Amino acid sequence: MSAPRLIDDLSLMVAGQGGDGSLTLANLVGDLFGRRGFHLYQARNVASRIKGGHAAAYLRASVTRRGCLGDRFDLLVGFDHEAIEEGGPLLADDAHVIFDVSEGPLPDGILPGAANVLEVPFGRLAVRDLRRDLFKNSLTFGVIGRLLGIADPELEEVLRRNLTRLAGPLIEANVQALRRGLEYADGAGITTGAGPWQLDVGTSEDRLLISGNEAAAFGFLAAGGRFFAGYPITPASEILEWLTRRLPEFGGVAVQAEDELSALNLALGAAMTGTRAMTATSGPGIALMQEGISHAGSAEIPVVIVDCQRAGPSTGMPTKPEQGDIGMLVSGSTGDFPRIVLAAGGPADAFELTVLATNLAAQFQGPVYLALDQVVSQDAATVDRFDLDAVQIERGKLLVEGELAGLDEYRRYLMTDDGISPWAVPGTVGGQSLITGNERDEWGRVSTKPANRVLMIDKRARKLETLTALLPEGQRWGDPAAVIGVLGFGMQTGVMREAGERLGVQGMVVKGLQVRTLWPVPSDTLAFIESCERVYVIEHNASAQYRRVLAGAGAPNAKLRSVLRYDGLPFRPTELAARIVDQEGAGG
Repeated sequence: MSAPRLIDDLSLMVAGQGGDGSLTLANLVGDLFGRRGFHLYQARNVASRIKGGHAAAYLRASVTRRGCLGDRFDLLVGFDHEAIEEGGPLLADDAHVIFDVSEGPLPDGILPGAANVLEVPFGRLAVRDLRRDLFKNSLTFGVIGRLLGIADPELEEVLRRNLTRLAGPLIEANVQALRRGLEYADGAGITTGAGPWQLDVGTSEDRLLISGNEAAAFGFLAAGGRFFAGYPITPASEILEWLTRRLPEFGGVAVQAEDELSALNLALGAAMTGTRAMTATSGPGIALMQEGISHAGSAEIPVVIVDCQRAGPSTGMPTKPEQGDIGMLVSGSTGDFPRIVLAAGGPADAFELTVLATNLAAQFQGPVYLALDQVVSQDAATVDRFDLDAVQIERGKLLVEGELAGLDEYRRYLMTDDGISPWAVPGTVGGQSLITGNERDEWGRVSTKPANRVLMIDKRARKLETLTALLPEGQRWGDPAAVIGVLGFGMQTGVMREAGERLGVQGMVVKGLQVRTLWPVPSDTLAFIESCERVYVIEHNASAQYRRVLAGAGAPNAKLRSVLRYDGLPFRPTELAARIVDQEGAGG
């Protein structure tokens, strides 16, 4: 018998029909790795339906922090044939496969020839011994524990800790299922210490396992956000759910509106009272909100809008990732108004940039978008605990009653050099003003005079110039001397870095930039492009939407190369590296 192989980076796929417990099983395995200091990255693939359908859970555990899934799965747990059909082509050559043969034998011709296969009738065992099919994931957890060389007491402790929400008898039944799985593994010759793997030990630190949606909601709360309105829509719904549970604990309000139009307008109404307000939706909701967002831009109302992008157009593929809203975020409007568009590359980014977006909205007095995508929104990763003491709350030019008393006259839309007018919450003594969707003068009175119109458009535009220094620059990586650049945002963040590593092994030296401000295009993005001979712009859409934004902002289009994907799947590192190599081989 060969000695167990030390594992420092393992990728797992668990798949079956909805209700098979795939996500629960992946969470249990993640807990095992997390206790040893591994960094975790979790993703899922579910059908666009209310109940049932194929569902897969993915876990990557590594001693090095990673921001994407790996190239190949080392372990596949399949509860049905579809799991093997979907996961088989993605397996490492020496992968281990655990297959539930309760409904039939393993399909032929799909798995790699060197794969190690263990066929177990989990469903039948669960029904026979425990009277319920749903216990099969706990049975499977026992077998996986043996493969990983984990002692029985630790497996039981992890199971009990993760099932504390269940009633006592159900917990005990799951523990019994775990023990039955351990017995089955022993009978198959996979005894304690005889499995193929031994886990390395990472750096044990105090970390959070959190998704981008949860981190964005947390950031809004930490930044003093106290009103949220939203309408359930995939993949943004977790923001509404998280804030519905937690905002009331801090004197805030979360409202489920009847539709996206109402959600935005409720947020605008709350913002006019001086309350920090936010809404979140996906592409179809952003389309419906366009008139209200234009109103926020014109009437200078601070609001944060989170766009959790998904595959469109229209309903599209609600549970699949895409970055197809960039044109709408940057240019969607009725007329001209300034807006800020930030983009988060993972949970830590989502927290930081939502704090910043909430402050910027107050300072900017207008709409600030935070662009996420399905991967960033719903995938979870371990991050260092957020430093709440470092969060600063910036109020901008919000006047209080005493400050108003010192003014000879209050003009809500006062012309200023920086374009930002001091403002007071309606109802403040001495702070009377008009707020309308029409063009207006400094007092808020409707005006269609040509000279006033030019003054107001130019005033609002100056606000972006004023706040440029506050916008977040991108995160650079790779060799600063490289002449080949790789540029992307959002879901591309982690995979670009690893693709860069793969390219380096092949002798292609690159440098990269994760863009965090999409609009206005910051000078550091343009400087990065200028420093390269050619730049590969990675994005998930069919029309190179962000590349067009860059070219429109002055980036030399001759240097830009598009690497596009729009099939509903994220890149894997080796896939992305291969796409870049192919383009280089074709002459860039």
